[in-house]
Amino acid sequence: MRAHFCCAAAILVLASANASAQTSVIEERDNPVVVTRERLELTPAQRTTIYRTVTRERVISAPPEVDVRVGARVPRTVELREIPPTVIEEVPVVRRYRTMIVNNEVVLVDPITSEVVEIIHQ
Repeated sequence: MRAHFCCAAAILVLASANASAQTSVIEERDNPVVVTRERLELTPAQRTTIYRTVTRERVISAPPEVDVRVGARVPRTVELREIPPTVIEEVPVVRRYRTMIVNNEVVLVDPITSEVVEIIHQ
């Protein structure tokens, strides 16, 4: 019980320290891991750059039944692709994410948590 209280307290401290941060708790047996990351805010131009570059490559689309809501976790079986270097040059903030394409949308996924962090439409 005390461990759960300490974990909850840590989450509250992290959340209140930076209101724009997103905090996820990943349960791994008896050791929860707290992961905090900044919200991903992309300009329309950055979104267009990412969409055009990623969709231009010959990539296999993920199954359409994959849940593509921001915050949803994608199955570990889904193949995630690295962000192309040309995109990283123009939009360095996306360097740590991976991509997949579902229903003609580019989906950015945090490879640590498997959570969808952004969905980019055409």
